[in-house]
Amino acid sequence: MGKLITSRLSLRQTHTAAARLLREARIAAPELDARLLLCHATGLSHEAYVAAFNDALAPAAAAQFGTYVERRLAGEPVSRIIGVREFYGRSFLIDASTLDPRADTETLVEAALGMVDREAPLSILDLGTGSGCILITLLAELPQANGVGLDASLPALELARANAQILGVGDRAAFLASDWLDAVEASFDVVVANPPYLSATDMAGLSPEVHGHDPRPALDGGPDGLSAYRRIVPGLRKALRPGGFALFEIGADQAEAVWRLLAEAGLDVGEQEHLWRDLGGRPRVVGARSRVKAP
Repeated sequence: MGKLITSRLSLRQTHTAAARLLREARIAAPELDARLLLCHATGLSHEAYVAAFNDALAPAAAAQFGTYVERRLAGEPVSRIIGVREFYGRSFLIDASTLDPRADTETLVEAALGMVDREAPLSILDLGTGSGCILITLLAELPQANGVGLDASLPALELARANAQILGVGDRAAFLASDWLDAVEASFDVVVANPPYLSATDMAGLSPEVHGHDPRPALDGGPDGLSAYRRIVPGLRKALRPGGFALFEIGADQAEAVWRLLAEAGLDVGEQEHLWRDLGGRPRVVGARSRVKAP
């Protein structure tokens, strides 16, 4: 790699050489990955990178970029290399303690935003907050809301706090250690969660980019993928205010099973009106409301 990426090359030539290497390795988006890694190695924004396209690459940046490309060729995702993931139009820090947010999870955000009054003083609970991307995005979109993010991982909680401060919602977000709802005593208007939902079969079939870099506890949902839901759902009636609602990201074939758990816990599932599909048309989010009066 070092023989191909040197400080004698311009940024344009460097990008072309790296993209060719990534393409030959069958990386899915070689041009985009090469650009993102080159911007990170040089410290340039996209606009500044375009303006400097014909400038020579500095030696330190060339060495750093060569390391990044080698890591990408070894199967490490770009977001893990640069430590940042774009989610709902914002940049979130990620590290080894957190799940790498996927675009499909934006469906959960859209579902929540579609069910609330955006100017109301809502309280939001995010279970398994990880990087904080779901809670922080909701708080950024709902200026009167406040929220709590829970996670069993202390490093993840520290990263979520940092993201909340960077993205301007730190004064409306609290992050606490808890094993799902164990530490929750208050009740909330909205509960959201992207729990681990992969079955044993799903885990066995994960790509190296996922199983080698995302934390296993954020992925592994037990033998049938439903272990976390079974832990969470029984406590929802206490955690939700009357008329409040819970939304869960799910695997593509889990809607009926999760609805059944919610209904057995006394929540109003509403069936198809509480199902949201991702951009690929797959069932991605299910929800339920807390009844205003006990059944």
